[in-house]
Amino acid sequence: MSWGTELWDQFDNLEKHTQWGIDVLEKYIKFVKERTEIELSYAKQLRNLSKKYQPKKNSKEEEEYRYTSTRAFLATLNEMNDYAGQHEVISENMTSLITAELTRYVQELKQERKSHFHDGRKAQQHIETCWKQLEASKRRFERDCKEADRAQQYFEKMDADINVTKADVEKARQQAQLRHQMAEDSKAEYSSTLQKFNSEQHEHYYTHIPNIFQKIQEMEERRIVRIGESMKTFAEVDRQVIPIIGKCLDEITKAAESVDHKNDSQMVIEAFKSGFEPPGDVDFEDFTQPMKRTVSESSLSNSRGDGKSEPKFGSKSKGKLWPFIKKNKSPKQQKEPLSHRFNEFMTSKPKIHCFRSLKRGLSLKLGAGPEDFSNLPPEQRRKKLQQKVDELNRDIQKEMDSRDALTKMKDVYIKNPQMGDAASVDLRLAELGQNIEKLRLEVQKFEGWLAEVEGRLPARTEQPRRQSGVYEAQNPAAVNSCAQDRESPDGSYTEEQSQETEMKIPATDFDDEFDDEEPLPTIGTCKALYTFEGQNEGTISVAEGEMLYVIEEDKGDGWTRIRRNEDEEGYVPTSYVEVYLDKNAKGAMTYI
Repeated sequence: MSWGTELWDQFDNLEKHTQWGIDVLEKYIKFVKERTEIELSYAKQLRNLSKKYQPKKNSKEEEEYRYTSTRAFLATLNEMNDYAGQHEVISENMTSLITAELTRYVQELKQERKSHFHDGRKAQQHIETCWKQLEASKRRFERDCKEADRAQQYFEKMDADINVTKADVEKARQQAQLRHQMAEDSKAEYSSTLQKFNSEQHEHYYTHIPNIFQKIQEMEERRIVRIGESMKTFAEVDRQVIPIIGKCLDEITKAAESVDHKNDSQMVIEAFKSGFEPPGDVDFEDFTQPMKRTVSESSLSNSRGDGKSEPKFGSKSKGKLWPFIKKNKSPKQQKEPLSHRFNEFMTSKPKIHCFRSLKRGLSLKLGAGPEDFSNLPPEQRRKKLQQKVDELNRDIQKEMDSRDALTKMKDVYIKNPQMGDAASVDLRLAELGQNIEKLRLEVQKFEGWLAEVEGRLPARTEQPRRQSGVYEAQNPAAVNSCAQDRESPDGSYTEEQSQETEMKIPATDFDDEFDDEEPLPTIGTCKALYTFEGQNEGTISVAEGEMLYVIEEDKGDGWTRIRRNEDEEGYVPTSYVEVYLDKNAKGAMTYI
């Protein structure tokens, strides 16, 4: 079955059919290309979806992913990211193995088809030229035969006419012979041309055209095979990633099976356990007889000792409640926020230093809390301190690794001076040594607090406060209230109540008395070693390398008071600045 023998007269139809085949191939290429774009878009959307639900670093969400259910969800997100990667692989493989290959093949196919049909047209033109030559030779032979017949008839007429001279008859006879000779020559030429044409025609329809059509047929069959192979590759590309996609799905299933509801419940206990004991029974109070109300250790009263409570600075006279039992606030408290009343009091410029220290401590209460996490229940405080110790130990290890690397680099420089100057790393080594020492001091400090919480050390005495002697002498109850605000009558923790009582500071007797305080004099300058964002009340933001004025040095609580200009001053961590004190300046602190 050959196109050359079966379709010898269908040149135009074969030309249309092969062009249609190329169009089909180009259509398939376009289909695969759009499929790759869909795969890429799908992979991109999956990656964006996975990224959207990933926990943000250093956020509360990241802490929530310690539960088995949320860890399983995180594993699902990671596997979906890998799942998206397999769709990208599908797109890449289809582009390289199908789209690119077929695009190149289409260009080659077009060139080959053009060449074959050019040869076919050339053979067609040649046979048409031969046919025209045959027709011309035939017409010439026919014309010569007719002229020879007319010349013969003219000669016979002249020869039969007695009135014609002998010379005219001879002339007519010679003309007739010439025409007969021309007819014979035309006949011979026509015969030769006919034989030649028949030979060319036979060779055209039985040799040239079959060969050309056979090549066109082979070309078309190769195209059909190629598109079939491409479709098979189309399926194989998908099949190759199925095992990896299956693994992703298996990992998701494995993560789902790892969800442990009992473990999550235990983690909730560990996360929120306060370590306190529930309150005891409330004693019966007999009002039938005039007697003092006895207060047991398990009572919900805030009184201590003999039952008489002296007015406390910033605290309520009534008993404290548990965190989950809230008292109604007075109308004044409901109208005016606590922090606003506190700020009005603190901006009245008191001259007594204890109120500046008190402002610093209370502003910490408004923000992140004290450094030793003493505002937290015992169990939560222990966990926070342990996390802080672990974090500091990791920082120490990093600094020690950097120091070891620089030490090795210095040894190399010493042995090979051409590689670098050994003295250039001394400054950095000294800086790393200072950092390590600071971190170790921090670790010791937090380990001491941790040991106190865990009971390895004696209970810590009341933390020293920067308060003046006069204030302590005049208001002993106010000082003690700071230490008792976080305890219920039976030693329990009362966070909500403490926030209300600690912050309640009278703002009536001090506004007029201390309204004319002069700005504190500068006692030196300081340079910010690190950037600090002062987000809490009473602090100030500084940028790394910024020079500022020191108006109050650190008194042991880790904070230094600085001033940028007449209107901007506040506290920054002492470890964040390098202080240069003026020896001639007077002390910035005056304890009254």
